[in-house]
Amino acid sequence: MTRIAGWCGRNFRVVLLPVMALAAVPGGLGLPAQGQDTLRRESFDRDPGWEAHNNRPTQPARAVRQDFGFSTTSHAGGERGEIGGFITPAAEPAWYAARIREVTLNDRLTASGRVTIASGGNLDDGAGNTLLGFFQARTLNEWRTPNTLALRLNGRGDVFHAHVEYCTRKWRAGGDFFAGATPPGGRRPIQDIPARGSTHRWSLRYEPGENNGGGVIHATLDDRTLAMPLDPGHRADGALFDHFGLLNVMKSADGGGSLWVDDLEVNGTRWNFERDPQWERSRNRAAYRTQNVRPWFNYGHSPTRHAGGKRAGELGGLLFRGDCRYPDRLSALGDRLQPLDLNRPLHAGGRVVLRRGVTDSTVLFGFYHSQHSLAVNPSQVSGVPGGFLGVAIEGPSREGFFLYPLARTGDGAHQVIAGGNDRPRIYPDGRSHAWTLDYDPNAAAGLGRIRVTLDGQSHLLELPAGYRTAGAGFDRFGFVTTWIDGNGQLVYLDDLVYTCR
Repeated sequence: MTRIAGWCGRNFRVVLLPVMALAAVPGGLGLPAQGQDTLRRESFDRDPGWEAHNNRPTQPARAVRQDFGFSTTSHAGGERGEIGGFITPAAEPAWYAARIREVTLNDRLTASGRVTIASGGNLDDGAGNTLLGFFQARTLNEWRTPNTLALRLNGRGDVFHAHVEYCTRKWRAGGDFFAGATPPGGRRPIQDIPARGSTHRWSLRYEPGENNGGGVIHATLDDRTLAMPLDPGHRADGALFDHFGLLNVMKSADGGGSLWVDDLEVNGTRWNFERDPQWERSRNRAAYRTQNVRPWFNYGHSPTRHAGGKRAGELGGLLFRGDCRYPDRLSALGDRLQPLDLNRPLHAGGRVVLRRGVTDSTVLFGFYHSQHSLAVNPSQVSGVPGGFLGVAIEGPSREGFFLYPLARTGDGAHQVIAGGNDRPRIYPDGRSHAWTLDYDPNAAAGLGRIRVTLDGQSHLLELPAGYRTAGAGFDRFGFVTTWIDGNGQLVYLDDLVYTCR
């Protein structure tokens, strides 16, 4: 029999399920005989008033300027006429490109030309962070964005770095860079290439038959060469390219810079830009303001319905990785709970959607501790906050995005993180998914086990010996940031159910 409570605490609508009813909850677990633990449900049809910490930006929106396309200038060393200008990395796609015959990773691709990178005295006056290459205009969303194969030119004041990168239609990516000489016993360093208005010859060539049919991208920059095989299985993912040109790197807003390209040849078609080529474009001549700036967290209750809940209203938004060294770079939003621990079963579930996911980003949600998980400390040993048991949405880029379980004790001394490519995959495509999280203290011969499902696909994570006795307590449920900083994701949750007391 189920008891329905009106309001529990302040603004919290709950459904209390006695022990015998909880076992019938999909993905749920039986609870101790005292029956003190219950399930709380939240549909977010109104703001639940959860405890918030640094979850909304307080700074004024940042100005973004895009001003690139055809130009009658000759910075790139040819006759008058070229493409380029001032390009700013930002969340919103901005591009100027030629429409080409549709090609895929089964086709040989070639491109070459000249490029000039602006010079500057600081990071905001360099080349910004710009892609020059093949892409599909319909799927632009984030960095690394699907259906791209390009050079990435990354300004560093008076020098720049040159990368080669690609991303398949399934958000699986790869990349490499032009490197300097490796010191004995050292790491391979990225090469500083002079900017200062110098003109550089470059080329891109993709050979699908090389690497035993896995595909190889070849690139040159003046006398520098680079050959990068696609990762195993990535060619089979497929990718579709219908444009070639200039595209900003789509992450949070950052410092922009100028570059120009001339004498371009793409798959046998040449442009010397003696006249305006009338290429297609989007937001390439624009000025606007944005609050998508790292690490300006911007999430909470929203009247939207992205996660596919039964009614309008959900929880989420833009979440960056946190940084435990600084109090203003840690963030959380959670429901207040009476203390829970690893000696009792825990359950949570609901709907989730990943609308945007940038490379080097992580979102965490689940059970956490209001003090241990947000403790300011110099440790950069792990990105998992202390006193956490829940779910992560994360890469690595070569595999796209996974949804998987992880946990760390309150003192930070013990942690456990699921691994492997059999973890459930979630794509930043705006599709709604059902998810569950269950912790069973009696599983794995009493060591404890966490199970996460996404649309019915399960992944198990057993706690190591000594983890339970090390102890972990939880007094909040919701979003909490990592302890090592990085980029952001756009994530929403709805129709939540979770253990409380």
